[in-house]
Amino acid sequence: MKLDNIRNFCIIAHVDHGKSTLADRLLELTKTVSEREMQEQLLDSMALERERGVTIKASAVRMVYESKDGNEYLINLIDTPGHVDFTYEVSRALQACEGAILVVDASQGIEAQTLTNVYLALEQDLEIIPVINKIDLPAAQPDVIAQEIEDLLGTPAEDMLHISAKNGLGVEDVLEQVIREVPPPVTLPEEPVRALIFDSHYDVYKGVIAYVRMVDGTIGKRDMLKLFATGAKFEPVELGIFDPVMRTVDELKPGEVGYIATGFKTVQECRVGDTITLAVKGTETALPGYEQVKPMVYAGIYPTENDDYSDLRDALDKLQLNDASLTYQPETSQALNFGFRVGFLGLFHMEIIQERLEREYDLDILATAPSVEYRVIQKDGETIEVDSPALLPEENVIDEVLEPWMKIQIYVPQNYIGPIMDLVINKRGIYETTEYLDATRVIIHFEIPLSEIIIDFYDKLKSVTQGYASLDYQFIEYRSGDLVKVEVLVNDESVDALAMICHRDDAYHRGQKLVTKLKDLIPRQMFAVPVQAAIGKRVISRANVKAMRKDVLAKCYGGDVTRKKKLLEKQKKGKKRMKMVGSVEVPQEAFMALLSLDD
Repeated sequence: MKLDNIRNFCIIAHVDHGKSTLADRLLELTKTVSEREMQEQLLDSMALERERGVTIKASAVRMVYESKDGNEYLINLIDTPGHVDFTYEVSRALQACEGAILVVDASQGIEAQTLTNVYLALEQDLEIIPVINKIDLPAAQPDVIAQEIEDLLGTPAEDMLHISAKNGLGVEDVLEQVIREVPPPVTLPEEPVRALIFDSHYDVYKGVIAYVRMVDGTIGKRDMLKLFATGAKFEPVELGIFDPVMRTVDELKPGEVGYIATGFKTVQECRVGDTITLAVKGTETALPGYEQVKPMVYAGIYPTENDDYSDLRDALDKLQLNDASLTYQPETSQALNFGFRVGFLGLFHMEIIQERLEREYDLDILATAPSVEYRVIQKDGETIEVDSPALLPEENVIDEVLEPWMKIQIYVPQNYIGPIMDLVINKRGIYETTEYLDATRVIIHFEIPLSEIIIDFYDKLKSVTQGYASLDYQFIEYRSGDLVKVEVLVNDESVDALAMICHRDDAYHRGQKLVTKLKDLIPRQMFAVPVQAAIGKRVISRANVKAMRKDVLAKCYGGDVTRKKKLLEKQKKGKKRMKMVGSVEVPQEAFMALLSLDD
């Protein structure tokens, strides 16, 4: 296929605006998939994606289409996620494309992630084709939405395509517009082989399979290849394309999207964002890769059975290959033994990883409450980074604690401004500005500490706005705050997995709520168990889990009172000794109690 007849594009949108449905119709239209094999959300191969109706992994597919001008075109499509936590997936997909279809729901209009994805595409200098979807819905307002997009992008409203991906209405026009407006790939004939790795997954037999976009040169299946960043050399086990299933080919040419099975067995050797070149006479200049993403939310993940520790490590290894934004390192806890401190892009990302570990790797795991990374400036001038509350040093050595702050935008109908203001200001947020999108919808800008939005902020936002609000956030900076560590002591022993870092003003209430919940969750022993919340050496809240009482006076049906006193005194001494040597098991529900303290 000539380079002029190749088109590489992706579909971007807010979550649930119809990206995967449009991809399905394009596959049907180009007859890439037969009617018999067709199913909804075909490119969403994970069971989890189908159940939740969201795209988690970007997926590539190659289509051949005969245009109305009589020419045959090779079209590579990458379907991207829409949730804010998977922006990293989107940015990687955009780097492999020359154009992007921006899908906007005709009944909901521009939402938070729509804008974020548009700005990502503009940064990569892609050709953006706006498409208004779901025009068959009773609540659709295609003309109003077209005007919104014109104000945002400058594309004339009358040039925008109005489609219904579900019914296939106007889908052919989308492909024709892609062919007309998306430029063909540009290649430099004098450059040696250069291929960009934009994704990867692990196969037991073929090792790491790198998804590549060929930029310069041709790779054959007998070529000796090298990874630019790591210097690792290999001969491909297999070359292929996505059709949409993996199909082997003899070579990958400039401008094409395909895969290379490397045979590597470890993640570290083949990194997403690296450049593949020839081992001999390869390129001297790598392709602009992706910046290493920084996790925003951290949580401890522990196997419920200690024997599963190595299985959990292998599972995280394989998931990291599939999801380059995941980071982890080993950690130990007095309460939960050996596990890992895992970094995520957000709470939804954390939820998905937990569910994948349980389903795909059949692991029984326990996750601690999420926390963020704090910077601690000590009195000796040293700065340390703390991603677990248990690691925060003693108050007497801390000079200052800095926490990450986020800039958030909330898109919402204007009659919900009041409840949103209350919600954000109660979470230590700072109001900035309000912008009016049209007569009824506004964007409200706030600054807020990340620790306040990682647990239940999104759920509360949805409930106070009856589901109409959408949220987007970006990191701004680290700011100093009056933050303290609240420790939990069960039977006078600190439980590190229950510690939390919070603002001094909230510490008393949060400590009191947690102690009250733990009192009900910790099972009763033969002795009274004190549950305390403390800041440093100062106890701020206490409750007792009452002892189970054995009636030692049952056999005394009368007689001298001194006999009864003697038996009770003996029981008291026994309980005291039992309390000294007895250990208290903290149930799993106790660790989850941290997630619902604000209810």
